[in-house]
Amino acid sequence: RVQLVESGGGSVQPGGSLRLSCSASGDTSSTYYMAWFRQAPGKEREGVAAITEMRLTEYAHSVKGRFTISRGGPDNTLYLEMTNLNPADTALYYCAATDYVGWSQVLRHSEYKYWGQGTQVTVSS
Repeated sequence: RVQLVESGGGSVQPGGSLRLSCSASGDTSSTYYMAWFRQAPGKEREGVAAITEMRLTEYAHSVKGRFTISRGGPDNTLYLEMTNLNPADTALYYCAATDYVGWSQVLRHSEYKYWGQGTQVTVSS
């Protein structure tokens, strides 16, 4: 069993920055792949960024250059540093983990076994 808990969401103005965190506990051997997903009202859940235990990363084109995914520390915490936020980034952000996924599918939500309950990010003037 793996437990994931997100934190750090909130409301920011366009152009602002925010840092999300995801604490992982339980069987961390099943968290070789970790990722951030987001879902806005009326839209499908989309992959934002993913990272492996060996720190290989992948980003959605829409966030490349603005967001940075990382992991580490004694508790294997997952982070998402977001900069230059715009209203299109408004969504419920989820942390996810799984033991294996093919690299070409690393940003597909159906490939992940474990999920947090989400943290809301709202970008508005």
